[in-house]
Amino acid sequence: MSPATLLRNALRVLIPLAVACTFYLYLYPIFLGCAFPLPQTDDNVAAFQDTLRQHVLSDSSKAAPFRLLALGDPQLEGDTSIRNYDRESFPHLTWAIRHLTYQTEQPSLRKRLRQVVHDIVDIFFDDIPDTLESIRKRIDLFGNDFYLAHIYRTLRWWTKPTHVTVLGDLLGSQWIKEKEFNRRSWRFWNRSFKGGERVPDEVATYPAEEYDPAGLLGIEDENAAAWRRRIINVAGNHDIGYAGDLTVERLERFERAFGKAAYELRFELPITNPAANATIYNEETNPSSNRLAPELRILNVNNMNLDTPAADQSLQDKTYAFVNDVINTATAVEYQGHFTVVLTHIPLYKPEGVCVDGPFFDFHAGGGVKEQNHLSADASRGFLEGIFGLNGDPNAPGHGLGRKGVVLNGHDHEGCDTYHYINQTEEGDERQWRVIRWPAAKADQLPGKPGVPGLREITVRSMMAMYGGYAGLLSVWFDEDTWEWKFEFATCALGRQYFWWFVHILDLIVLVAIVIYGVLQTAVAAGFNVDKWTGEKVAPPPATANGNGVKKPVDVANGEAKRE
Repeated sequence: MSPATLLRNALRVLIPLAVACTFYLYLYPIFLGCAFPLPQTDDNVAAFQDTLRQHVLSDSSKAAPFRLLALGDPQLEGDTSIRNYDRESFPHLTWAIRHLTYQTEQPSLRKRLRQVVHDIVDIFFDDIPDTLESIRKRIDLFGNDFYLAHIYRTLRWWTKPTHVTVLGDLLGSQWIKEKEFNRRSWRFWNRSFKGGERVPDEVATYPAEEYDPAGLLGIEDENAAAWRRRIINVAGNHDIGYAGDLTVERLERFERAFGKAAYELRFELPITNPAANATIYNEETNPSSNRLAPELRILNVNNMNLDTPAADQSLQDKTYAFVNDVINTATAVEYQGHFTVVLTHIPLYKPEGVCVDGPFFDFHAGGGVKEQNHLSADASRGFLEGIFGLNGDPNAPGHGLGRKGVVLNGHDHEGCDTYHYINQTEEGDERQWRVIRWPAAKADQLPGKPGVPGLREITVRSMMAMYGGYAGLLSVWFDEDTWEWKFEFATCALGRQYFWWFVHILDLIVLVAIVIYGVLQTAVAAGFNVDKWTGEKVAPPPATANGNGVKKPVDVANGEAKRE
């Protein structure tokens, strides 16, 4: 069989396979039915159809006005994860050459030769495996950047989020030096999240009584387009370190590359219904109303140094001052119409067995938090009772029901969806904060149950390849009938990196095969006898014309041409 024939038969199988796999990979959210949840319904099919409608008829969508694409823990690794980083690839070969050329001090030729033999053995058992592993790791790092980019780019295109957040651990280590930090930051913005922008410092504001909104929800304008490009980056332990590692230098370089580590954003939702607008609180015309103009408040909280002891007390004091100012500038819990989305990294406290990661703390020998899975119970109460105003006392302001909102975080790579609640009917020590998985909370009808204030916390599963390339889809909308915000959450997973690699390698093989096949066909057309490459004998073509260009009749009996 000739090479051209062999390639042609192979391409008949490889091309359809490559096309099918490539279509699935680059349209995986469509095949998986991924979409932001729709307001007032849990119909996934309707949500998918509405997303499709947005791509065809942009004015007919029923999508929520706030749609947050939440990505957890990309953890970009770098040169420090490569075995032979910052050293030569074959050090034992170098030493063997130096021994043989008398560039080392050895007392005798016998010992010199013995050392050479040892070095040669180490070349095969150390140098070659380390070099091969280092090459594999470099390829893996390069591919991982584009694997993460594929998730971000594809979901951003298909699901059409209004906002995007990365929930901490953008990079793989807080211990890296400035040069490596800059290199990974460049990869973050120019490969994995190409097209994204950090939130401008003038937009990321400090909590205050008087403020300018960061934008209007549900309105398509230049500001809305800018927010679709921006990425709300949360600081994680691998970015700036835990409380025992956090320094001013680490915090400053993170903020320089990725934006502030602590700020708030307030978005207003215009109400077009005149009758509903008339019910909103106004100090002069409607002072008795408890309805406020709809507003969504995003809090980016650096909770890395909330727990003690901390390496830099001044940084911890600033974090506590920020949280206190968040609480002091929030509206009173008796009012309706505001919603708070807290974006942070370390999850709230949970007892063992609720999520994959249980409570864990480790400390440096000289003091300072070295590692933690969750916030402490006290720090967690600061979120529940302080920022959200929840309270176990039914006589507390707003009957202890607090403010509407949700907490999104990362850190626990496996992900977890939970509900924190406290039963006001319990007495004494029995009345305490509890937490269960969200499906169990819904089954027990805990959300909205009278006398049971609660809050949902969503730990988004990591987008790293080894955890399936997950992403979170948070929809938040406003219900004018009840005058409160509502939300729902969904996930979408690309899958492990193996399929991503397989598709691109397969596509490369097919492209190379097509090029080779084209070259072979061109060679045949040019008169080259390509079939000789296979070693087969090819018979010369039969004579079909005489010298005058007239076909000769053939005698079928003896195979000779008849004479004219």
